[in-house]
Amino acid sequence: MSMAQISALVCGVGGFGALVAATTSNEWKVTTRASSVITATWVYQGLWMNCSGYIQACRGLMIAAVSLGFFGSIFALFGMKCTKVGGSEKAKAKLACLAGIVFILSGLCSMTGCSLYANKITTEFFDPLFMEQKYELGAALFIGWAGASLCIIGGVIFCFSISDNNKTPSYTYNGPTSVTSSRTKYHGEGDFKTTGPSKQFDKNAYV
Repeated sequence: MSMAQISALVCGVGGFGALVAATTSNEWKVTTRASSVITATWVYQGLWMNCSGYIQACRGLMIAAVSLGFFGSIFALFGMKCTKVGGSEKAKAKLACLAGIVFILSGLCSMTGCSLYANKITTEFFDPLFMEQKYELGAALFIGWAGASLCIIGGVIFCFSISDNNKTPSYTYNGPTSVTSSRTKYHGEGDFKTTGPSKQFDKNAYV
């Protein structure tokens, strides 16, 4: 099991957990300090308080991010080299790459949802014509951004980890060929020494 896949799994699963915590949290926005000093209370709001247009869009993006993160975690576990399931090494490499793509999509959905929500808060906060209650960024937004970053990092590492499976050492064994050639050469030299005109001697050669 490579260290790259371990790091990717930790980032992906950790990011998925952060996305779940951010989605279920009620601290997406909090009242400003000026109003809290007057009222002596803090007011928090999350994705499930009201049904405004942009909140519904952020809610859908975060639900998609959590769902993709869940499936990405399953694919990542099956694509790990240490697990018994998942098939051959080639099939595991495909599952690891698929897990990386799903984690990246999950991170992008979360990043988009949190950024859209934060943009609406900051627009209302700095708008002098907005006379309703103003809010500041809540802790859930930062948790969502952190989880999205972890998912994207883990997905990228998973996508690049498949190159380790393709680097299989190749060995060429030329032993029998070299032995055969050496034997052929040896016999050839022996034949060369034994071939040629044979000298015949008769009885008259000694007289």
